Amino acid sequence: MIPINDILLFGLASLIMVLSPGPNMLYLISRSLSQGKKAGIISLFGVICGFLFHILMVSFGLTAIFFAVPYAFITVKFLGIAYLLYLAYTTVRSKNKIFDADKNLKTDKPLKLFNIGLLTNILNPKMAIFYLSFFPQFIKPEYGSILSQSLQLGVIQIIISFIINLLIVLSAAKMAVWFSKKPIWLRIQKWFMASILTGLALKMALTKVK
Repeated sequence: MIPINDILLFGLASLIMVLSPGPNMLYLISRSLSQGKKAGIISLFGVICGFLFHILMVSFGLTAIFFAVPYAFITVKFLGIAYLLYLAYTTVRSKNKIFDADKNLKTDKPLKLFNIGLLTNILNPKMAIFYLSFFPQFIKPEYGSILSQSLQLGVIQIIISFIINLLIVLSAAKMAVWFSKKPIWLRIQKWFMASILTGLALKMALTKVK
């Protein structure tokens, strides 16, 4: 089992990540504004299934790699450091596009809404790369099965993502208006997220792999 301190830190990092404006958030806001909350919720279930797909792929992939190559765990950790620092840099440099949400999307049926949400997430290669670099710093062979640890982290990340994105869907209009009036909070959020990512990268670098 992963220690509770690591789980809490992972939960905090997952919360920061889901609060960062990205393709999923923009799509959910766009769909909620154009077609209503029900459409936003259906789209959200598609997005969550996309998360599940990536988590399962990464979980089984990490398990296979770590068993096949003894030093793969160390290699993935250091690749993760580089990627987390890259994420921190791009977070600071990125432009806020939350106001570019398309309010004029055509009306689609529930199945199509679900499929678009699913594909929006599955076809985003950055998600797989993120999980592959993010999970290893919280996973240690001495804690037990690599697969069970990966799935445990995945469940936590999905629960946090679902709750936050559901709140976003339910308050999409108010959220867009609030941020438009107080854009400074988006800048604060970017720097805060970049700090968290840098801290996680440093934690990974200082962690001794037994």
